[in-house]
Amino acid sequence: MPLLRSILRSITALLRTLFLLVIVVAILVAVRACAPEQVDDSERVAAKRDYLARIQTLAPGIVHRPNIVFVLYDDLGYGDLGYGARDSRMIATPSIDALASDGVVLSDFHSPAPVCTPARAGYLTGRLAPRAGLPNVVFPTGSRKEFFFHTLSGGGNKRLPAEEITLADLLRAAGYATGMVGKWHLGDRSPSLPNDMGFDSYYGALYSNDMEPFAFYRNREIAVPAPVDQTLMTQRYTEAAVTFIREQAGQPFFLYFAHNFPHDPLSVRAERSGRSAAGLFGDVIEEIDESIGTLVETLRETGQLENTLFIITSDNGPWYLGDAGNQRGRKGNTFEGGTRVPFIAHWPQRIAAGRTEHAMAMGTDLLPTVLELLELPPPDDRILDGKSILSVLTVGGATPHDYLYYYDGQTLFAARDQRFKYRGAAGVFYSTDQMPFGAAVPQKEWLFDLAGDARESYDTSTRYPQDLQRLRAAFEAKRASMADNPRGWK
Repeated sequence: MPLLRSILRSITALLRTLFLLVIVVAILVAVRACAPEQVDDSERVAAKRDYLARIQTLAPGIVHRPNIVFVLYDDLGYGDLGYGARDSRMIATPSIDALASDGVVLSDFHSPAPVCTPARAGYLTGRLAPRAGLPNVVFPTGSRKEFFFHTLSGGGNKRLPAEEITLADLLRAAGYATGMVGKWHLGDRSPSLPNDMGFDSYYGALYSNDMEPFAFYRNREIAVPAPVDQTLMTQRYTEAAVTFIREQAGQPFFLYFAHNFPHDPLSVRAERSGRSAAGLFGDVIEEIDESIGTLVETLRETGQLENTLFIITSDNGPWYLGDAGNQRGRKGNTFEGGTRVPFIAHWPQRIAAGRTEHAMAMGTDLLPTVLELLELPPPDDRILDGKSILSVLTVGGATPHDYLYYYDGQTLFAARDQRFKYRGAAGVFYSTDQMPFGAAVPQKEWLFDLAGDARESYDTSTRYPQDLQRLRAAFEAKRASMADNPRGWK
């Protein structure tokens, strides 16, 4: 009898557990079923359509129409390239170094956000990620991560809103052939796929290379089923980019080459493995550099190099591996190491070689720069957070910004001018290696003097009270204006 009672108790406990599990699953399914679908703003979609139609009418009058190659790496640190702040050269990047030597380097250039999705939204729209409606990282449709980080947590939009105007939208309307190779990561469903948002052709992955299912798409169809052999990723991307460049000979083109590397997990072709003194991470960077050399040679062979604006940068600072340079922080935070990234621009017809410019700039400046370059008007129904840096690139002009603003998600964490950086009262993440979890420890407001303290190590708010007050006022004004008009409509 005691044994029977024990068995009955065990069965009862198991049934109770199963019953509770069924209830939890039912609640989660109900929550998911009730989650609102993302809805685009039809009025703004119409305004976008009207603006692009206007650009089409202006396109025949464009005098100078350089090709544009925009290479965006994933988690490439400020110090990972040869021209960066490192004392030692453990990674060889001769192709990228040559572009830097023959072009201009911006030493104080920032990604629009410290993580990938919002950064990419900022680069393509000229708007800070909260404005562009995509402040958080997105995940594959139907995945557990999407469920927990979006559906349950109320994480907001799951794709770039269709009303946003991308650089590809603009350039296609201006008469460019537009192609994208690589990582999209702005949503995996229409109407927010690459071919919906201005790109004539697309080859690449819709997400980060640590997300599943990781497949390659050609336009809207799967070209390489999941799981993709990532040792061949750089090679396949390079081949697709070369094909696009060769097909466009004789007409202006825009190529957006958004790599998945050096985001973790890392992979290279077998013949490149073990070559770099920096291990596998260095092998990946050196293969990336080889890819850049191939693109440059293709442009040279097709007679297009002289009139191509070639830009290289990164979506944020380094993750687990990689060199943030002489800066505090890494990917995921708003210290300089999370957002200050490499930037090279090469354009023999307009950019004098061998220059380093220290004017502060941000990825949101790319679209306004192209507008000035092509002498086209901005849309009149929305705020662009970026400003043109064409004069910085071509003649070494001053920064067009009074302040840069650092967002993580929808929260403003810092504001800076050319010298000082204000960080509002906020938590600073802390953990030790043996702790399975960390936490943000509250800190008071800080003022960093970047002229003498690039690593943001010392609070100088008591030494420079007037600068503290000025930057605090800019910070609060920005926070208030974003709260009053989150999407930046006029």
